[in-house]
Amino acid sequence: MGIYPDIEAAEALLAWQVELGATEAICDAPVNRYDLEQRKPPQKAAAGAPSVRPGVPVPLAEPDPVEDAMRAARAAGSLEELRAALEAFEGCALKKGARSTVFCDGVPGARVMIIGEAPGRDEDREGKPFVGRAGQLLDRMLGAVGLSRADSAYITNVLPWRPPQNRDPKPDEIAMMKPFLEAHVRLAKPEVLVIMGNISCQAMLGKRGITRLRGRWDQALDRPALPMFHPAYLLRNPQAKREAWADMLELRAKLGI
Repeated sequence: MGIYPDIEAAEALLAWQVELGATEAICDAPVNRYDLEQRKPPQKAAAGAPSVRPGVPVPLAEPDPVEDAMRAARAAGSLEELRAALEAFEGCALKKGARSTVFCDGVPGARVMIIGEAPGRDEDREGKPFVGRAGQLLDRMLGAVGLSRADSAYITNVLPWRPPQNRDPKPDEIAMMKPFLEAHVRLAKPEVLVIMGNISCQAMLGKRGITRLRGRWDQALDRPALPMFHPAYLLRNPQAKREAWADMLELRAKLGI
């Protein structure tokens, strides 16, 4: 048996208390209502936010190398500042295995800017794009239409650092270097772009398939752009030199020289 003999008696006692004006139950000890107002319930964490526990450090967000590259490239106001920003950039792992930062060769401000793919062994050793056998062939191609890197062409690559074993650059590496490449074109101010090879076409035009793209004028960064075979490809496939010669004639006609 409980405190009350039956439920009817308990209900009668409760009704009597209500009739006397009781509106809420009270405890044996007094309660400070002002203190209760200060005790706010804990707020729920935003969706996706890491939970915070006392004594446990909150993990920091991983840096985005593409955003870092964009900030560094935008801040460059000259080619010298862009080179310095590129040499200071630590977001690309290729830099650690490369001997040189291959930035450019030729004449800044030239009407023609040639964009290759990535440095090879010779480029990495000398710190200039398009040297060795491929560079010698490029020089002969330019000379055949009255151009030269000494006075009328400016040359760079999509990547400034040599990939291991001359492998193709990965998409994330291209994305990381693209802000620097876009700034390079902006600061060099060429009249036309010559885009050599599949990797360069992917970076500048968002397209691949150089045998289909070559010889057809396109647009890149608001400039006329002519895709062409890479000289290294021509060394491996001499039969394609006929198409390369036709593309050089197309470039000469565009420049009116």
